[in-house]
Amino acid sequence: MKLIKQLIAMSTLAFAAFGAAAQGSEAPDVLVKRISNDVIETAKADKDIQSGNQQKVMALVDAKILPYVDFQRMTALAAGRFWRDATPDQKTRLSNEFRTLLIHTYSGALSQIKNETVEFKPLRADPADTVVEVRSQVNVARGEPIQLNYRLAKGPSGWKIFDINVLGAWLVETYKGTFATEIGKGGIDGLIAKLAERNKQLANKPAKAGK
Repeated sequence: MKLIKQLIAMSTLAFAAFGAAAQGSEAPDVLVKRISNDVIETAKADKDIQSGNQQKVMALVDAKILPYVDFQRMTALAAGRFWRDATPDQKTRLSNEFRTLLIHTYSGALSQIKNETVEFKPLRADPADTVVEVRSQVNVARGEPIQLNYRLAKGPSGWKIFDINVLGAWLVETYKGTFATEIGKGGIDGLIAKLAERNKQLANKPAKAGK
């Protein structure tokens, strides 16, 4: 469990780093290498974040992560074929609940940052590519480096993340099975209600400092 929390925490930092990169003219991987150390050290040095201060954590997530993640694309991919049949209102509500779930997941992991570092691999992409995969690894104090990969798409507002691979499993594919199961039970509205219930539980969960 501790290792999984560390993985989520490190992917959070990569989200933050790519967020800052999205507005620059440099290639995403180039800028990320320059700023990621600063982001990591900020999380490590902030006593409020380390103690699990939710307001401080959420402020960091809001500023450095949320503007640069394509939550609608992530939700559409996770919903699969069911997305086409959803009404505009259902799509909006589903995207919002999925977004909130991911916010809780990643904000809760920030306090787990300790001595890990992130190393980015050379980007294998052509300048004309609008969808790229950026590879990285988490260097931990004990054990072998852990591979983390990211999928980004380039749009009018720059690069945005729409999927992440942790330990060989893509986030969207992982949620796709869960979404299909809940939709099979209660339709799109049933899935939305399930996510809303989970988000309510996470919102009421006491904050804990990283260990």
